[in-house]
Amino acid sequence: MQSKPPTPTIEAAHREHLGTLPFDDSRDFADADRGFVAAASPCVFTAADGRVVWDNDVYAFLTGDAPTTVHPSLWRQSMLVAKQGLYQVVEGIYQVRGFDLSNITFVEGDTGIIVIDPLVSTEVAAAALALYREHRGDRTVKAVIYTHSHVDHFGGVLGVTSQEDVDAGNVVVLAPEHFTEHAVQENVYAGTAMGRRAGYMYGAVLERGPKGQVGCGLGQTPSTGEVALIVPTVDIRETGEKHTIDGVEIEFQMAPGTEAPAEMHFYFPRYRALCMAENATHNLHNLLTLRGALVRDPHGWAGYLTEAIDTFSDRADVVFASHHWPTWGKDRIVEFLSLQRDLYSYLHDQTLRQLNQGFTGIEIAETFAMPPALERAWHAHGYYGSVSHNVKAVYQRYMGWFDGNPARLWPHPPESIGPRYVAAMGGIDRVVELARAAFDDGDFRWAATLLDHAIFTDQNHAAARELYADTFEQLAYGSENGPWRNFFLAGATELRDGNFGTPTQTASPTIAAQLTPEQMFDVLAISVNGPRAWDLDLAFDVTFLDSGVNYRLTLRNGVLVYRKVAADDTSAQATVRLASKVRLLTLAAGDNTSPGVEITGDAGVLASLTSVLDKPDPSFNIVTP
Repeated sequence: MQSKPPTPTIEAAHREHLGTLPFDDSRDFADADRGFVAAASPCVFTAADGRVVWDNDVYAFLTGDAPTTVHPSLWRQSMLVAKQGLYQVVEGIYQVRGFDLSNITFVEGDTGIIVIDPLVSTEVAAAALALYREHRGDRTVKAVIYTHSHVDHFGGVLGVTSQEDVDAGNVVVLAPEHFTEHAVQENVYAGTAMGRRAGYMYGAVLERGPKGQVGCGLGQTPSTGEVALIVPTVDIRETGEKHTIDGVEIEFQMAPGTEAPAEMHFYFPRYRALCMAENATHNLHNLLTLRGALVRDPHGWAGYLTEAIDTFSDRADVVFASHHWPTWGKDRIVEFLSLQRDLYSYLHDQTLRQLNQGFTGIEIAETFAMPPALERAWHAHGYYGSVSHNVKAVYQRYMGWFDGNPARLWPHPPESIGPRYVAAMGGIDRVVELARAAFDDGDFRWAATLLDHAIFTDQNHAAARELYADTFEQLAYGSENGPWRNFFLAGATELRDGNFGTPTQTASPTIAAQLTPEQMFDVLAISVNGPRAWDLDLAFDVTFLDSGVNYRLTLRNGVLVYRKVAADDTSAQATVRLASKVRLLTLAAGDNTSPGVEITGDAGVLASLTSVLDKPDPSFNIVTP
């Protein structure tokens, strides 16, 4: 990457931030260091093939005052989340932090341990367990708890237990109701597109350093090792539900539709400790993550935080979460949870107030101001989510993509609108000239808009491409938000060096294997190339021999429909009998000869179906046509 220095505009903005933000409040550093037991040295972990899947040591540059290439507030947050090692939360509860995007927590029982959220991948989870055992003894894993359905909270489960131990009843796996459904759906249905954009969001390929990736606010970045899933053996369904594991009582609070579709909080009376999953962390979270997801409900999120305060705060001495560091003491717990609650509630209520006055999402976001108490609270700052894109998410949740102006109801796409704008402004060289003037004036947002049109007119225009990359770089240097910085730098990288594809894959075989038959049929349906399938009229049965369940699938008008019905060879053009649901995935890939697949009737029906299935593209363009 041919990085450039920050402009005077960015340097001046950072000086202003240093003078207006509460940098004299250093309590987070004391809390992040509290209970430190030991660090990993080196904190670099590899896969079986020698590939590095995690390197925390590369963040050693995060010391001292912020360089002018990084927002000083983001630099502060990045120093905090880069701290790594084993920490005591209270006697009997330990966390390993800095081994992945998320934390892994060990709760000691009468004879063994309960593991909470085993990180993204096998290798880092195994390393975290080894560090814990080195200092706390070789305790046996008795249970695993998934707080919610995002991959950084379950993907490393094979690093702490095995499917065999779970099947034998030696280890129980607890998760909120509907966990598996949401976990596999998110990583498969739109998994390719999300994965590609996640490469931008987390800065996966960016160089680590003051001019590159410094983290993402929530943590450093996801690890890149083996991702797996063991299906929960216990579904938590009700608030107030209690379970005792290895002598440790756990009281649960359901919190669905908050930071994840399936999520829960829980309390340990023995340790007077409350786990808030990912609903109360030391930053403003996302209401719509930039990698893509369903829009989250800030009103419900705030309500569950209020319920947690009312239910647990009188009984808790510490609150900890799946990211960042704990908070100790009743008064500070109530203050922390209350401000987090106010954060999401204020975003929700004030966005709705203004949209009902006729303002659009982009207009509301441009002028939205947070209350002084939230501005003063470091944990309310937009290191991961931002006020700007969260306001737009609330607008989208209630109003959708259209802002009501009929001129914006049917706009041209970028490939068409770009050349029109460029022509109207006098040609691409004139557009680059105007963008250069905007860049020199420090108006990087306008420069980016102009250059967006230029690139979608001629993506090979060297001057436009170079200035566009430089513009993204300056926007990155000025961003307090980690994912914004990474998005801008990733865009600059691809403009300079070319498309880097999707660095991290989360739709692993063990996740895909947990798709229900209905979800597998959904995957087939969203893979059908509609126009190519318009003239097909197919009807065939799929029977799963291990369960005895049969489905009738029809493909008409480019739409694949499935129904659970009795098998009927007389009305089906073909019947497919599968030994198990996993065979459906290989069948969809065109393999109809392997053991476990039996086809009767017209085998050409399956060939017709597979001929109109599209494969997703993990390297689609983002900043270029």
